[in-house]
Amino acid sequence: MNHTFEPAKDLRRRSLHEELTQTLRDLIIHGALAPGIKVPEKDLCETYSVSRTPLREALKVLASEGLVILEPNRGARVSVITQSDLDEVFPVMGALEALAGELACKNITDAEVSHVRSLHEAMLKHYRSGNLDEYFVVNQMIHEAILSAARNMTLTMHYRALSARVQRARYVANITADRWAQAVEEHEDITRYLAARDGKHLAATLRNHLENKLLSVSRYLDEQATSNPEV
Repeated sequence: MNHTFEPAKDLRRRSLHEELTQTLRDLIIHGALAPGIKVPEKDLCETYSVSRTPLREALKVLASEGLVILEPNRGARVSVITQSDLDEVFPVMGALEALAGELACKNITDAEVSHVRSLHEAMLKHYRSGNLDEYFVVNQMIHEAILSAARNMTLTMHYRALSARVQRARYVANITADRWAQAVEEHEDITRYLAARDGKHLAATLRNHLENKLLSVSRYLDEQATSNPEV
């Protein structure tokens, strides 16, 4: 039996879909598409020169990640960050981060440890210069490097399903100087325990790192609720 395949076309379509999904994900994470607003499908299609079909495919993925809500016959709306949502997501993400740390300590190579150290030094430079956006970018690269070193695709799949919601919560909250300094100290410990292949202490530090992020974002939501009681 003869089959005809068009791999190049399929790959191009897949690449467009993935690129568009990541672009929209970044817009939501960084707040360019604010919580609660209706997704401007027409404007996005014009801006990125795509049709409604790939855009709606991307929105379905983002809905599965909890970033948007699909409303029948009304399009999509960016989901609102709530305390109850954070209370569900952060403990699970903390457990996944802890497991990634334990597995990474068993499997990481010397070259990967050196890479994480380099990322950590780059992150410190952004911290010292007060460049929060670039700090967050490198910070996430460190967590991704640890996840990669864990060598567990099932863990990676579940981690990625929740990662965007955690990143988004972190970006919307105004990080204080004290919390930023505390986070840097936690990353110093993360790098040290990873280099020592100390899975027990790395797991505990990563879990605590997420718990402190949750406290920071929760305080921000409380302040917003107090200053905007009608919302």
